[in-house]
Amino acid sequence: MGGDASSTQASGFSTRAIHAGQEPDPTTGAVVVPIYQTSTYAQEALGRHKGYEYARTHNATRFALERNLASLEGGRHGLCFASGLAATNTLLQTLSAGDHVVAANNLYGGTYRLFERVLKRFGLDFTFVAAQDDAAVERAFELNTRMVFVETPTNPMMQLVDIAAIARRARARGARLVVDNTFMTPFFQRPLALGADVVLHSVTKYLNGHSDMVGGALITSDDDLADQLRFLQNASGAILGPMDCWLALRGTKTLAVRMRQHESNARTLAEFLAAHPRVSRVHYPGLATHPQHELAKRQASGFGGMISFVTGDGSLESGRRVFDRFRIFARAESLGGVESLVCHPASMTHASVPRESRLAIGFADGLLRLSVGIEDVEDLRADLAQALECI
Repeated sequence: MGGDASSTQASGFSTRAIHAGQEPDPTTGAVVVPIYQTSTYAQEALGRHKGYEYARTHNATRFALERNLASLEGGRHGLCFASGLAATNTLLQTLSAGDHVVAANNLYGGTYRLFERVLKRFGLDFTFVAAQDDAAVERAFELNTRMVFVETPTNPMMQLVDIAAIARRARARGARLVVDNTFMTPFFQRPLALGADVVLHSVTKYLNGHSDMVGGALITSDDDLADQLRFLQNASGAILGPMDCWLALRGTKTLAVRMRQHESNARTLAEFLAAHPRVSRVHYPGLATHPQHELAKRQASGFGGMISFVTGDGSLESGRRVFDRFRIFARAESLGGVESLVCHPASMTHASVPRESRLAIGFADGLLRLSVGIEDVEDLRADLAQALECI
């Protein structure tokens, strides 16, 4: 029971995406996991039930999604939460006041806000470093460091962290490595296989893929940690509802085909942007000019569908002019849906990050982030071309 990985024997990714954790319903034979929309369960007698007592603790739709995601990431345990930040918050609750966390200095803005403005008040200490430099991570360790928290690629600068190298350093110090794998998904990158202890996802994004639910997930093969997380999931209560679990299960079934198209379109658009005279910088690991292109090829099987770029002089006004002209790319926060989105991170997803911190890592005021969808790439390229005409 719970989010332990299914015993599905198939090894192919697409097969597991469709079947892992999703056996036909034993009552009706339904091939799609039902939405168990209930808050409680009838007991047969005092202390005797069918394995389900209360829906915060037990829900068969959620268990199916948790098993499915664990299988895709190659972990033994999966746990789902009401949002990616709820998953992050629950994970950090495994620490105690006085513990230290080494965190990447280019995290999602909501993660930074949670660390700096919420969890610090409860006695956790954070050091933010350029995690693409594993020596910088090494220097940041303290005697009380219990966790290293990174994204790769980072949001929105698309910098890479050498997962295997950081995992070795963390293990030697007795700290757990947490990798936010939202951008790459397990289709392209498997952090657990590279030595990470925990994988984090905003299920809202590529795993669901249709921009119609919000959720988060943690996957691990550490049995003791999984027990802690399962206790906290129930005790804190930020669980994912059955309807949202059902939507995410529908999404993972097509994850492989969607990710192939996201990447194909992104590579085409990244090359277009890199050659455009009005674009001064393009951040995409699939470009040979990306400083960590070789690492991208070594630790992942693809480059994903996220691009960030800077137009003209990188000023806010330059970015604003381009941002306001898009016709197909929707101007919106979030990412990973089938539709293409354009975001201005400095005023949207990363507004909580101080400007001086952003500028220090080369995060220009006018930087734009593209979540490249699965539309016809010719239409997306034409939309980019007309938007750039204003520079």
